[in-house]
Amino acid sequence: MYVVLGANGRAGGEVARALIAGGKAVRVVLRHPQQGKKWTALGAEVAVASLEDAGAMADALTGARAAFLLNPPPVSGDPYQRTEEIGAALADAARRAGLPKAVVLSSIGAQHASGTGVIATLNRFEALLDGVTPATAFLRSGYFVETWSEVAQPVPSQGMLPTFIEPSQKIPMVSTIDVGRAAATVLCEEWTGKRVVELGGPEDWSAGDVASAFAEVLGRPVTPVLVAPAERAALLAEAGVPGEVADALLGMYEGIANGLFTRQDTSEHRRGTVSLATAIERVVAAVEPAGR
Repeated sequence: MYVVLGANGRAGGEVARALIAGGKAVRVVLRHPQQGKKWTALGAEVAVASLEDAGAMADALTGARAAFLLNPPPVSGDPYQRTEEIGAALADAARRAGLPKAVVLSSIGAQHASGTGVIATLNRFEALLDGVTPATAFLRSGYFVETWSEVAQPVPSQGMLPTFIEPSQKIPMVSTIDVGRAAATVLCEEWTGKRVVELGGPEDWSAGDVASAFAEVLGRPVTPVLVAPAERAALLAEAGVPGEVADALLGMYEGIANGLFTRQDTSEHRRGTVSLATAIERVVAAVEPAGR
């Protein structure tokens, strides 16, 4: 039995689907029971627990061969305090359950304890979960290609892609499809101790490359437009992002600009196979109906 947290999110859902496709027994852990219907239809077992509830999480992890653990993206409150609460609860739950193996979702750049905004929460998350299972792999993912869906609304109608990343700066990016496949693969591998696995797409990409992929998919020109740092906080506020979360996100983009979103030579390096155009096709499919 493989246990997957965050199955209704981007990465966790892909992990659960990849394991199910591989014929593995899967238990997804959800916050609300009504979220489980689609997973039971796929043959998964459903457990209901909040990440902060160590007792309920221990029950959900009991009997697992391995588990995919994560710290969900912040939506409100202090992201750093939230990380402390979730990390401590999951560490306690894993110990109580006697979990033998875990793959923990993290991010490229998580080697830095500061200077990377929200990514720094994953540095702390890794520290909280380090050593709680006999075998622990920290899967440090590149920037999710699917994250571009959050700023892609003007692309089909206006031919412009807003970006907080300088258009020519190439960084590790990866489709969540590849994240799911990689996590499922590592979950089924055998090792002991700690591993750090860094995952990118087939190659590193820039915001300019993302705009070109949108243009390829849409069949018309798309231009990347860099949002000036002084204008970003107002845009996030207009989008309803709470102040503490916005500060953490802006810190991430500052860290990217400062060259901190980079791989470590001492880590395992892997690359996925999903092309940028294929990943952007999924983004367009989700964005275009809303823009009509």
